[in-house]
Amino acid sequence: MQMKGKEAVFVVLMSGITLLALMFLAKATPHMAIFGTMVIVGGYAYYRSRDFKQIETAMINGIREAIMPVLILLLIGMLIGVWQMSGTVATILSIGLNTISAEWFLPSVLLITMIVSTFTGSAFTTVGTVGVALFGIGTALGISPALAAGAIVSGALFGDKMSPLSDTTNFAPAVAGVKLFDHIRFMMGTTIPAFIITLILFTFLGRSGQTADTTQIAEAQTALGGRFDLSWLTLIAPVLVAVLAFRRMPVLPTMLVGMFAGVLTAGFVQGNWSISNWLGVMQSGFKSGVENETIATVLDRGGLESMLWSVSLVLIALAFGGLLRELGVFQAIVESLLERLKSPGSSVLSVVLSSIGVNLLAGEQYLSILLPGQAFKQGFIDRGIDPRYLSRALEDGGTVINPLIPWGVSGAFFAATLGVPVLEYAPFAFFLWLSPVFSIILGYVRLGKQHESLKIAS
Repeated sequence: MQMKGKEAVFVVLMSGITLLALMFLAKATPHMAIFGTMVIVGGYAYYRSRDFKQIETAMINGIREAIMPVLILLLIGMLIGVWQMSGTVATILSIGLNTISAEWFLPSVLLITMIVSTFTGSAFTTVGTVGVALFGIGTALGISPALAAGAIVSGALFGDKMSPLSDTTNFAPAVAGVKLFDHIRFMMGTTIPAFIITLILFTFLGRSGQTADTTQIAEAQTALGGRFDLSWLTLIAPVLVAVLAFRRMPVLPTMLVGMFAGVLTAGFVQGNWSISNWLGVMQSGFKSGVENETIATVLDRGGLESMLWSVSLVLIALAFGGLLRELGVFQAIVESLLERLKSPGSSVLSVVLSSIGVNLLAGEQYLSILLPGQAFKQGFIDRGIDPRYLSRALEDGGTVINPLIPWGVSGAFFAATLGVPVLEYAPFAFFLWLSPVFSIILGYVRLGKQHESLKIAS
C-alpha cells in the first residue's frame, strides 16, 4: 500500500521524537536509539500490512548498500595501526611540531586537508591518514580537540565535494544529468564563499587562542625520537596512497598497497620484522609504550577493532534506512513537496532539506543524493530550472551534511578515527554548515532574478 504525504510526515515525526527521546532522555547510545526507533517503525510497518519477510528483506537491502563503506572503514582502521607502527604518523607529527605554530595551526590544518582531499578525492582517506597526524600535532600544541577535528573535517569535505576523483562528486551530477566539470564549476558558487568564511573563522579562533608550551613540545619530540627512527622513508606509504588515489585506482587496493608499504617500512626502518606483531596491530591497534601521555594518546590507536563501533552503528542505521525506504517515506514526502513548490528558489530549498532529511533518517550520503535526485529531477525539467542547481543542492545537502550526524557513515567514522564525538566537533565544522546555506541563498537570489526576467519578457 502506497504511503501518502501526511502519513509519511507522521512516520518521520514519530521516528524523530523516538530517536531524540532515547538519545537525550534515556541517555542511550546512537546504536540503541536507532535500534529502538527501528523496532517501533518496524511494528508500524507490520501494522501497515508488511509481513515480517518484507521487513527483513528491506533491512537486508539497506545493509547491502553499506558493504563497500564498511570494508573501507575496516581497512582504514588497519591502515592507521600499521602507519602508527611504521613511524609514518610519528614522522609527520615531528615535522608538524617543528613547522606549525599553535597560532596558525587551525588555518594550516584546513588548507592541508583541503589540498590532500582534493588530490585524493576522499574525506575518509584524508581524515584516516594525514588527519590523524594533524590531530596529534594539535594535541601536542594544546589545541582544543573539537576545534582541531572541526578544521580537519571541514578541509577533508572540501575535496570530497569538489574533487573530480571523489565518488560523490561524480555521483551527484550523474543523478541530476549534468556533466562532471560543469557540476564542479557550478559548485564554486557555494563552495568558495563557504571555504573563505571558514578560513577566516579558523584564523581568528587560532590567533585568539593560547600559545603552545615549548617545554611540552620538546618533551614530545624527545619521546618521538626515542621510540621511532624518524626517517623520510616512513613517508613513502602515504605518498604511494596519494599517487594511486590521484590515478583513480579503486580505494580498496589503494588501502592495501598503503598497508603493505607500511608493513615493509616497519621492517626496514623500525626493525620490526615480527609477523605476529604486524597482525596484532592490524587487529587491535598499535601500542607505543611511550611514557609521554600526550604522545601515547596520539599513537596508541588504529586496528580493525577500533572501527567496530562505527561499523555496527552504520549497519543499524542503514537497516533502518532500508525499512523507511520500503515504506515509501522518502518518496511520499518528496512528492508532497513537489505539489507545493511555488518558486524556483523553493525547489532548491526542498532538495537541500530533503537531502538533509534522508541523511538524518538513513545516515547514508549516497542515499541522500540518490533519492532526492531521482525524485526532483523531472520537476526541475518541468519548471525549466538549470539541472546544475539540482546537482549542487544534492552535494550541499547530502555530501557535506553526513559528517554532522552521529549515526551517519561519515560521522561515525570521523568520530572513531579522531576520538572526538560528532556533537563536539560539529559546531566547529563551519564549512559543512555554510555550504547548504549558500546553496539555498543562491537558489532564491539567482533563480528568483531569472524567474522575474522571464515574467517581464512574457
